[in-house]
Amino acid sequence: MPPINTFKRALKAGQHQIGLWSTLPYPLVTELIAGSGFDWLLLDSEHSPTDVPMMVQQLQAVDAARPREGMGCSHAVVRPAWNDNVMIKRYLDIGAQTLLLPFVQTPEEAQIAVNAVRYAPQGMRGMGGSMRASNFGRDADYVAKAADEICVLVQVETGEALEQLEAIASVDGVDGVFIGPADLSASMGYPGNAAHPQVVATIDNALKRIRACGKAPGILAADIKRAQECLDLGAQFVAVGIDMLLLRMGADALASRFKQVQGSEVRASTY
Repeated sequence: MPPINTFKRALKAGQHQIGLWSTLPYPLVTELIAGSGFDWLLLDSEHSPTDVPMMVQQLQAVDAARPREGMGCSHAVVRPAWNDNVMIKRYLDIGAQTLLLPFVQTPEEAQIAVNAVRYAPQGMRGMGGSMRASNFGRDADYVAKAADEICVLVQVETGEALEQLEAIASVDGVDGVFIGPADLSASMGYPGNAAHPQVVATIDNALKRIRACGKAPGILAADIKRAQECLDLGAQFVAVGIDMLLLRMGADALASRFKQVQGSEVRASTY
């Protein structure tokens, strides 16, 4: 029997899932943040140096993490570099159960994603042998029951894709639709400005449209105020921070604080 996908079940139940975006492909970092208490971690291979062997180690790190007292375990959401059936097959075989597929533009592309996670005759996932996902062949029920515990999230991130949002969200087997603010802002003519009022208004409307289709809306919103706004609008899986950004901001702030102190002491000593 495949492991129960608690994240998929939470989305189906309409529950909020608070996550952290992870772009640092090192298992010790993954294990550290997996113990923080987030409901899910996005393990990225689209905009990071992560490849399949690295992802194996990151998935193992999530499984090994010891959550803080009173906190639950984080669920790994893996983002392949593309909505490609070969990439999808490889990440499923190493044990990923929830995938976020980037740059889905049409309902046909959403259907490709769904077909890629299902074995024939329902889909086209290649049959593996003794792989990590089936506990190296020990799980005799894996092939029959794997699809029940696989969660498919598709990423909509252009104006063209938003024109077909309802059709994409309504594809059977799509569990959630993620709005990509950065690429969407560029598509709308505001590159690097996801906070532009027109972009924000478009995202707000998209979240409501996804929810109206009966699917779970998702987004990355590293600003606390904006993250809460998205949750209030119906977003269910929301990443509220990025590991690299947290490290950079913390390091920059600490260095600035002590550099300023040091500078004051140097100036004081010259008088």
